[in-house]
Amino acid sequence: MIDRRCHSSILDVRNFRGADFDTYHYLVVAKFRERLVVSKQEAQKFNGDRYNLRNVNELEVMKQYQIEITNRFAALENLSDGEDINRDWENLKKSIKTSAKESLSLRRLKQPNHVR
Repeated sequence: MIDRRCHSSILDVRNFRGADFDTYHYLVVAKFRERLVVSKQEAQKFNGDRYNLRNVNELEVMKQYQIEITNRFAALENLSDGEDINRDWENLKKSIKTSAKESLSLRRLKQPNHVR
């Protein structure tokens, strides 16, 4: 009833003789597990910004980032009304990303040799 490739997905199979359907067939019930496959390329894609975190080790950059974050959080505290948590989260996320982009800079991704 099932091809050899998927036979390990079947957990349990039973037939019920008592089900009366006015036919000579029996009711068959099977429990199986579904396995979903994610392609490796899709799992490795990342559409967000990548920041150059090596710059955090430099004292000047670290202080600049701390000042940026402190100023943005202080501005958010003044604006926060507590009404809409989703809007507050978006504002917080945008502030962190903007601060990181300004002080840490974006990291360049390495291009494979054959793509140039």
